[in-house]
Amino acid sequence: MNTTAAPTHVACPACGATNRVPSARLADDPVCGRCGAELLSGEPIELTDANFEQVTRASGLPVVVDFWAPWCGPCRTMAPQFAHAAAQLKGRALFVKVNSDDNPRTSARFAIRSIPTLVKLQAGREVDRVSGAMPAGQVAAWALSPAPRG
Repeated sequence: MNTTAAPTHVACPACGATNRVPSARLADDPVCGRCGAELLSGEPIELTDANFEQVTRASGLPVVVDFWAPWCGPCRTMAPQFAHAAAQLKGRALFVKVNSDDNPRTSARFAIRSIPTLVKLQAGREVDRVSGAMPAGQVAAWALSPAPRG
């Protein structure tokens, strides 16, 4: 009997290809089978209106989205905290950033009214959100917490 976990799907942010990565190897710096780009670097990935759906829907990992803007002081304060949380959870969650000014379609889809706002996705669907700057430990704990019922 095979007791290995099923592979996890991870979309390549560079070319959009969906890759099947063995669950035990998610933290081992997997690369895209099509273009060779790193899939899970442990750093936040910048997404746009053009590639947001493709990358987030294909992910078998929880996706944590930081909606931000360059002019936003709290966003700039939280950016290193978000990056630190991404490094802490390398291979366990995908951290992405969306500039809400440059990507109005994605921002409108999630009804972003204040920034920074973090949205947690599973299979491309929103399961939770929180607004305001947070320290890295709090971001990481929230990213792995179960979705609220309701």
